[in-house]
Amino acid sequence: MTDISNAENYIAGNRTVQDWHDFKTKLADADEVVWAEAFEEYFKARLNLRYLEPIKMLQDHGTFRGEGFSIVAIQCTLIEFLAALTKGCNYRYLKRGDPPLGPHEYSRSRDLFVDFLSTNPPFSGVFTGALAEDFYGNIRCGLLHEAATKNGWKVWASGSQIIDANRKIMWRDNLQEAINIYIEQYGQKLLTDKQLQEAFIRKFDYLAST
Repeated sequence: MTDISNAENYIAGNRTVQDWHDFKTKLADADEVVWAEAFEEYFKARLNLRYLEPIKMLQDHGTFRGEGFSIVAIQCTLIEFLAALTKGCNYRYLKRGDPPLGPHEYSRSRDLFVDFLSTNPPFSGVFTGALAEDFYGNIRCGLLHEAATKNGWKVWASGSQIIDANRKIMWRDNLQEAINIYIEQYGQKLLTDKQLQEAFIRKFDYLAST
């Protein structure tokens, strides 16, 4: 069986690159109804199948013997995507001799990641810039590069908050609740926020070109 997410022409569920190009023509001076469709059919469809549903499967069928690392690793890649989408910027691996980055490109994720957590609700109610940087270096980078958290940080399942800097504990289910809240709030803002709409189009144009 072919995994639809691996088919190069699909960018959101069964929506193809051509579907996006056709739909994009409707976004010029679009009303809230059309932007709600963009949110559901492209943004939510992409995230549900590639991120949110796999995370829920791990939560529902886990054994509390280490799957939290997998969940948080997925969450960290999702956070970077949300941060890039919000700004409408795209990652480019920069090699020696390459042309400089364009106005909507980045090659290092640290600043993007830290800024997102420390300035966007509901995360910003918990993460200072310093704590977001600690999370990035010792949890995000630890998991993605070493398959382990670093400097004494632990991943637990659920508690009363997202993260405790003093005890060096983060609760992955609480982080997921915050991610879900952010996604719904983003969907509401997308209906009328011109800056977010322009960023959305830039990001999906890029996804349709890769």
